[in-house]
Amino acid sequence: MPAAPDAPVAGAVDPSSGRYWPVPLLRAVPLLAVGLVTTFTLDHSPRVGLIGLGAAALGSGLVLALGPWRRLDDPSSRSLQVAQGAVGVAVGLAALLLADGGLPLLVGLVVAWALLTGVLELVTGLRRRRRTPLARDWSTVGVLTLLLAVVFLVVPPDYSRQLGGIEQVSGVLTSSTVLVGVLGAYGVLVGVFLVIAALSLRWQPAPVAAAGTTSDGVPTS
Repeated sequence: MPAAPDAPVAGAVDPSSGRYWPVPLLRAVPLLAVGLVTTFTLDHSPRVGLIGLGAAALGSGLVLALGPWRRLDDPSSRSLQVAQGAVGVAVGLAALLLADGGLPLLVGLVVAWALLTGVLELVTGLRRRRRTPLARDWSTVGVLTLLLAVVFLVVPPDYSRQLGGIEQVSGVLTSSTVLVGVLGAYGVLVGVFLVIAALSLRWQPAPVAAAGTTSDGVPTS
């Protein structure tokens, strides 16, 4: 009797995961670039945040919209990734075209992008758990992206605190400063994780599919 579609198949592996490594590596590039620029710039205004979001979402979205077509064997995982990429492209273009939209727009776009792409990536990972090493990476990035949405939702938009005292730093810490900094930290964290994931996939031993399954571990009968 064939195994149920969602049940783990003993010995099933995913040879296609070795072909997938350029996708997370290319996804990491815009995230790391935005994260590093945000980290080393003193301007944490909403405009900088929107430009950073636009670059990160558009760049990684294009990779996900185009990359999985020949690098994932499972059609449903491929469709979810392409949908995730389409969301990223749409949000990225909106952020770049409306870069002067201010803090409310930055919060709204980040929350929308993080919730939609985070859920899609987490679902992709959970569906393929125990079938492919990609599932763990997808699930991890999905959770981190959802946490980004939570942070943007809980930081008060009118937050403001005068610096000084023991910090010996002059200036005002605002919600914009905090949120743009968090966006940059997310880019660095997820970007580094994706680079490590890509290299791990690139150097993993070539697997052999279990008998009676496709290259993505799906039973053939």
